[in-house]
Order: sequence, then C-alpha cells, then structure tokens
Amino acid sequence: MNYKQKNGMSINVVSVSKKYTTENVLDSVSFAAQKGQIIGFLGPNGAGKSTMMKILTGYLKPDSGAVFVDEIDVLKDSLEAQRILGYLPEHNPLYEEMYVREYLQFQATIYKVEKEQIEKCIAQVGLVGEAHKKINELSKGFQQRVGLAAAILHNPTVLILDEPTTGLDPNQLVAIRALIKMLGKDKTILLSTHVMQEVEAVCDRVIIIKKGRIVLDKKLLELQQNATQVIEVIFNVPIDAQVFSVFKKLNSVINTVGNTWKLTFDNQEDMRSEVFDLAQVNGFKILSLQTHRKNLETLFREITQ
Repeated sequence: MNYKQKNGMSINVVSVSKKYTTENVLDSVSFAAQKGQIIGFLGPNGAGKSTMMKILTGYLKPDSGAVFVDEIDVLKDSLEAQRILGYLPEHNPLYEEMYVREYLQFQATIYKVEKEQIEKCIAQVGLVGEAHKKINELSKGFQQRVGLAAAILHNPTVLILDEPTTGLDPNQLVAIRALIKMLGKDKTILLSTHVMQEVEAVCDRVIIIKKGRIVLDKKLLELQQNATQVIEVIFNVPIDAQVFSVFKKLNSVINTVGNTWKLTFDNQEDMRSEVFDLAQVNGFKILSLQTHRKNLETLFREITQ
C-alpha cells in the first residue's frame, strides 16, 4: 500500500500496526506533528509507547503502515532518517568507564560532528563542570544530561525521549524540564513519561495510547480549559438535591455523606460565589467548601482504567 507524507510535518505516522505473537501491540496508530511541538506521549505500561518510539527511530519495523520524519520514509531509508533523529531511550545506554567528553567525542565520530558542536552541547546541557569526569562518577541527573547531550549532538530536528527524568531529584527535574522546553523551540519532541506534572510543565499537546490505540489527542491548553470543575460543600442542615437545579452547566450532584455534597460543573467560571449565593438565598450555612479541577492525572486514569 502506498502511504503519503503530509507536507510540512516533522513526524507523520500512518496506520502503524505491530503484533508480537498473537497480541496487537499497536493497532492502526496514526498521528502527525509540526516543528516546534512538544508532545506528551502517554499510556499505561504495555500500551505500546516504547514500541512506537522504536519504530519511529527505525530500530523496529511495523507489520504495516508508514512512518515519515521530515518527509523521509523511515522504513525505506532508516539511516537517512537517523541523521535527523535524536533518541534517548528509557534505559540510558552509556559507557560508564569513559569520560564525559571522551564519550561524546566517540559519539561524534558516528555522525561526523565537529569539535565545536561537542563543546556547544556540553554547555547546552550544563555539563561544563563535569566534562572531565568519568560517567560512573556522575549523579543520575548528570548521567541523564550526558545521554541527552549524545541525543542532540548532531543537531537533530526530531527528538524522541523515553522517560528522560526517571530517578531524578526535584532540582534535577526542574533543570531537565527547562532544557527540554528550550530544545522544543526549534525541534519536534516526542516525550514519553508516567509523570503527569512533567507533561503539564513542558508539553503543548497530549497523546494517550491504550492497548495499542490512540484514545486521546488534544492540545494541553484545550484540555486545561475544558477541565471539569468540582466543588465539595458541607451545609449545616440537610437539604434536597432539587435546590441545585438553578445552576447552569451542572454535570452531576452527589450527596456523599451527611450534609456533604459533591457538585460537578462543565463551566470555566468559578462557581464558588454561586454556591454561596444559593446558601444565602435558602438560609443555609456553609461549614466547608473546597474546589478543584480535574487535572491531567485524573483524566489519564479515567481514560486508561
């Protein structure tokens, strides 16, 4: 079957399927991405994320479908595609007995990268003070930076990161996230992670995959703007659910226990003042009121469970 590349797309995945024995790991997966996007590629364990990333990088072939990176057919010309791809796998493969600069120089020979580019990458990922050390002397955070430096050494236009912040402490997390955001200004980044806060901190778009199929593909801003608002309120007296019928865009009303009510709104306006007004009009007193919106983690659980 002939598949077409979408013009202007850095990544174009078309109807990709992959089966291991009798199990469909990927089932007709399709998505495209423009330059400058940072995409959170999410899913539970076994959903097919790592398989899709390996297919994108040319390390694994699908049973059917097509993959294009900057209009290069990855399945027909994987070596050419790998010249413009950067890949940091989940288990960062480093030669730990080598020195940082030595390791990057070794990697540079593969891509025929000039010495100036090596030093630029060392500075870019914050390794100037560590470049003279052996990799096994570095903390987990700095080892991740070495892996990231190797991934961007040849200045790829597309960067694929599989769990890049696993095992990092909070300070290291902040630094790596800032680096990913900076790199995303002129590259297309596909970021796989189980940390929802990470996606909310750096990504523009979210793709969720479940059992080999894409079940959600939306811009992060759209998800945040459409997030459901939940208000939990405790009144001083028992009331009837009918009193809440005056509210517009009220999605659900649940009497959880005693005089405690959980109100769910599909509304961007803060509804707390409306609840206060309702209590005043009806002569109720509010003993407690809490509000929150569904975050990405809640949405992820609802979609993938």
